[in-house]
Amino acid sequence: MKDSPLFKNWGLFKKGMDTRQIQLSFASHLEYSLSKDQYTATMRDLYHSLALTIRDRMIERWIKTQQIYHAEDLKRVYYLSAEYLMGRVLINNIINLGIYEETRKAMEEVNIDLNELAEQEPDMGLGNGGLGRLAACFLDSLATLEIPSHGYGIRYEFGIFEQDIRDMGQSELPENWLKYGNPWEIARPEYSYPVRFYGRVEQTKLADGRLKSEWKDCSNIMGIAYDTPIGGYGNNTVNTLRLWSAKASNEFDLHYFQHGDYLKAVEEKNISENISKVLYPNDEIYEGRELRLRQQYFFVSCSIQDIIRRYRTCHKDFAAFPDKVAIQMNDTHPAMAVAELMRILLDEYGMDWERAWDITTRTCAYTNHTLLSEALEKWPVSMLETLLPRPLQIIYEINRRFMRDVSTLYVKDGERMRRMSLIEEGEEKRIRMAHLAIAGSHSVNGVAELHTRLLRERLLRDFDEMYPGKFNNKTNGVTPRRWLLAANPALSDLICARIGKKWIGNLERLRDLEPLAADAEFRKEWQEIKYRNKVTFAGIAENLTGVSPAPEAIFDFQVKRIHEYKRQLLNILHVIYCWLKHKGEADFHMHPRVFIFGGKAAPGYAKAKLIIRLICHVAEMLNRDTSLNHIIKVIFIPNYRVSLAERIFPAADISEQISTAGYEASGTSNMKFALNGALTVGTQDGANIEIMEEIGRENLFIFGLTADQVPEMRQNYNPYTCCENDPLLKDVLDLIRSDYFSPEDPGLFRPLADALLSRDEYMVLADFAAYHECQMKADALYRNPEKWTETAILNVAKMGKFSSDRTIREYNRDIWKAEKKSIMQEKPETSL
Repeated sequence: MKDSPLFKNWGLFKKGMDTRQIQLSFASHLEYSLSKDQYTATMRDLYHSLALTIRDRMIERWIKTQQIYHAEDLKRVYYLSAEYLMGRVLINNIINLGIYEETRKAMEEVNIDLNELAEQEPDMGLGNGGLGRLAACFLDSLATLEIPSHGYGIRYEFGIFEQDIRDMGQSELPENWLKYGNPWEIARPEYSYPVRFYGRVEQTKLADGRLKSEWKDCSNIMGIAYDTPIGGYGNNTVNTLRLWSAKASNEFDLHYFQHGDYLKAVEEKNISENISKVLYPNDEIYEGRELRLRQQYFFVSCSIQDIIRRYRTCHKDFAAFPDKVAIQMNDTHPAMAVAELMRILLDEYGMDWERAWDITTRTCAYTNHTLLSEALEKWPVSMLETLLPRPLQIIYEINRRFMRDVSTLYVKDGERMRRMSLIEEGEEKRIRMAHLAIAGSHSVNGVAELHTRLLRERLLRDFDEMYPGKFNNKTNGVTPRRWLLAANPALSDLICARIGKKWIGNLERLRDLEPLAADAEFRKEWQEIKYRNKVTFAGIAENLTGVSPAPEAIFDFQVKRIHEYKRQLLNILHVIYCWLKHKGEADFHMHPRVFIFGGKAAPGYAKAKLIIRLICHVAEMLNRDTSLNHIIKVIFIPNYRVSLAERIFPAADISEQISTAGYEASGTSNMKFALNGALTVGTQDGANIEIMEEIGRENLFIFGLTADQVPEMRQNYNPYTCCENDPLLKDVLDLIRSDYFSPEDPGLFRPLADALLSRDEYMVLADFAAYHECQMKADALYRNPEKWTETAILNVAKMGKFSSDRTIREYNRDIWKAEKKSIMQEKPETSL
C-alpha cells in the first residue's frame, strides 16, 4: 500500500486557499461531516463546519511536516506541561494560515459573520493561569520558528471550573468544554500505552551481579492519544500537541454485569478515567492529592513511552538519544519524567545505571516558575510507596548517589546535605520534586532576570553553587499573533498601515512606531481605536455584571489568578481609600475611573475566596453611591479566561502589576497589557523590571519596596505604624473590621484586616503610601490625553523583547539545539 500511486501526492497542499474553495469545503463539511443543510444547521454546526474546513488545510501541512521530520531524523523538542491554556483557536489558525480576509469574505458572501461564528467556540479547558498560557504561546512560537517539536499534556474532560459570582462570592461550576465535541482534535487509539500503578517490585540478581527489577501485580491504566495541529505563522510548519486521555485496561466486567451488579461492572472504568477527568482536583483532601500525583505520572509515562517509540523507528540503540530528543519540563508537574525515563532504560532495555543516568541528564531540562517554597511540589513518600513503588525505588537510588556527590564536594556539611536531599525528612517524609528535576537535568532556567537571580541566591543557592553554569535565565514572552494581531485587529491594522507587517514575525520591528508617537494624526487614530475597544468591553461588562462602565473613564484592570502575593487586597483597599478621600476632602479630585477585577481563586484557598467576596461587597456598596459612582466604579468580571482577556487587553488604560517584590516569577499579563497600549502601575517584581528597562521608567508607574528591601524591612516591621502615619488608611481598615461592607454577615472580613495589622506578610500596608502616590501620578497624566497617548505608543513600540519568539530562540540556542526545518510545497509527481 505504501508504494501505491494513490499516495504519491499525499503531503501536498491540494485544498484551495481562495474564497470559493473555502466556501465549497464549508458546504461539504456541513452536508457530509455533520449531515445538515441550510435549514437545519445551528450556529454551532456552522462553526464546526468552518473549523473542519480550516483543519483540512492544516492537516495537509501537518502530514508533510511529520513526514519530513521522520525522513530526515531531526532532533525534536518535547515540551511537557500539565497545562495548555489555549483559549479559542479558530481565528488564530485562520490568521496563521494567511487566509483571514479570504475566510471572512467567504462567510460574508453566505450571510455569516465570522466573528459571530468564532463566539461559538468554547475555550479549551486545558489550563488555569500563566503557566498554561505560556505553554500555549510557546507552541505557537515553536511552529512559527519552524522548530521540530511536540507538546505533551492531559486531555482534561473538564477544566478547572467555571466561575460564577453568587451571593457576592465565587461559586464553582463544572467547565464542560468538550460537551459538543472538539473539531480540532484527532483521536489516535493506535498510540495507546499502559501506565502502571500499585503492585510490588521483585528484584533478582543477574549473572553479572546487577539487580534486575520487575514491577509486578500492577493496576494498569491505558493512555489514549488525542492530537491537535499547531500551525506556525507565515509558513507550512504544523507541529503536534498530543494529549492523553485515561481509559481502563478492562472497561467492562461482564461477570458482575450478568449477576446484576451494574455499578461494580463499570467501577474500574470510572476509577481509571478519573485521571483525565478534571484539571487540578482539590488537594485539600488526601484523595485529591493522590489523584494529582496519578495525573502527573500518567501523562509523563505515556509521553516518555511515546518519545522512545518515535525515536526507535529510526534507531536501534540509545547512543543518539540526547542528540535527537530534548525534553523540557514546564515546572515540577512533569518532574517524574526523570524517574520514568530511568525506569524504562533500566528495566525495559536492561541498561546499566551510569549509562541510563548520562542519557537522562543530557536529555532533560527544567523550567522553574515559582519563588514560593510552598509551591514547590513535595509528595509524601508513603503515597509513592503504595502508588508508584518502582519509581520511588529509582528516586531513592538517585538520591543516594546524589548525596554521595554532595558529601564529596562538601565534606562533613550535614546541613547542606539535608537542604539538598531529594527526600525531605520530618514527621512525614516527602519527595522534593524540584530537587529531582534539578538533579536529573542539564539545564535549569528561571523565567525573568530577577526570578533567576533570586533562585540562585536564595531558594536554590546550594544547587547553583554545586552546578556552576547549569542555571540560566529565559525571560518569558507572549505571542504577538494572538495578543495583538488577533486580539486587537483595529490597532494591528493601524500599525500595519504605517510600518508594514514585518513586526508580526519580528516584534522588534515595532520600534518603527517610535517617531509616530509625536504624530498628532497618528495619536488621534490611536485614541479612536482605544475608545472603540472600551465601548466594546463596556457592553461585555454590562452583559456579565449589569454594571455599565463609561468609556470616558480610566479603565483600570487587575485580572489574574487571585492570590495574596498578587495583592488584589492592596488594590481594593486603595479603592476604598480614594472613595473616603473624596467624601472627606473637598479639594481631592480624580478623573473618573472604573476599577475592574477578574480571576479565579483555587477552590480550597479560603483567603483568596474571601478577597473576592470583599471586592464584590465593596463594589455593591460603592456602585450604589449616587454621589460618587460617576467617579469611582468597581466591577468583578466573572470567569476570567483567554477569550475574555482578548477583549480586556485592548480596552485597558491601566495595567495593575502590583505583586510583592520577590514573589512573582515573571508574569505575562504585564506584557499583553503593554503590547496593547496600557500603562503599567507596578512593583519592581518579575518581568516588570525588564519592561521598565526596555520602555524607560518615565513611561510607566513604578512604586514600592524592592525584592532586596522586603526581607530587610520584615526584620523590624510593625504594620500598625502605617496606620498611625495615615489616619485615612486606618479608617479603611476600621470600616472593614466593623462590618460596614458586610452588615448581614458580622465578622466576615475581620480576618483580612486583622492579618494586615498583625503580620502583613505581603507588605500591603508597607507599600500603600507609595502605591497611592503612584496612582495619583497616573491620574494626572491621563488628564493630558496627548501625553498619555504618546506614552502608550512608546510602550507598544518598545515591547519587542517580550515576544515568545525571542524566548524560544534562546531556549533553542542554549538548551535544545534543534535544527530549524522549513516545510516546502512540492510539485506533484503524477496526476491522479
